[in-house]
Amino acid sequence: MVRAVAWREFKSYFTTPLAMVFIVIFTASANALTFYIGKIFENGQASLERFFLYHPWLYLLLVPAVAMRLWAEEWNSGTVEMLLTLPLSTAQAVVGKFLAAWAFLGLALLSTVPLWISVNILGEPDNGVVIAGYLGSFLMAGAFLAIGSCLSALTRNQVIAFVGAAAVIFLLVMSGLDIVLDVFRAWHLSIIAESIAALSILTHFQSLMRGLIGLQDIIFFLSIIVFWLFATVVVLDRRKGS
Repeated sequence: MVRAVAWREFKSYFTTPLAMVFIVIFTASANALTFYIGKIFENGQASLERFFLYHPWLYLLLVPAVAMRLWAEEWNSGTVEMLLTLPLSTAQAVVGKFLAAWAFLGLALLSTVPLWISVNILGEPDNGVVIAGYLGSFLMAGAFLAIGSCLSALTRNQVIAFVGAAAVIFLLVMSGLDIVLDVFRAWHLSIIAESIAALSILTHFQSLMRGLIGLQDIIFFLSIIVFWLFATVVVLDRRKGS
């Protein structure tokens, strides 16, 4: 049933031109940030580090835009009642819709592969590091999407769902920046600073971006996804019962 829901939802993304518009915007934005702000070819190194560096900030706006329609649209149109009365559990519906949206984000991420090919033509990058960066980016997109799914389940207003998800994601990203952590270190609260850094999505993504594929980083992202999807199920069950 999860596969059926995921496939139906994935196909629905391409029933309108919005899917292609999103992919074009994502690809154009990623390349613009890499070339014009990151100046990838001016540092004299065959590396995609500056390409991945902007992904958390790019996802900050684009992932909530995908996530906001997951459940808010269903509540607003009244189709959520029909979906949840089908012979499948709430968890199956949540996972199915999430996997479809995650696959769509993965497709958008794959649209940037020509940049990777270009760097290989012009230089000799460490492709192992690049693969780790893509893996980290995909996992981070999934974590942000799971957060957005939960916020979307809380309201029937897509704008509120978008703003709420973007706000939560912003806080999680900011918590990993040195400018925030240094405040705690200045107060001699290094233990708190390290604890915040360990729970920051940015910290774990940067580890993968540098090519360090650690099991703890993968488990961290998967734990974030599972937690927020579980929260989505709880929210939907409570709203369905009310």
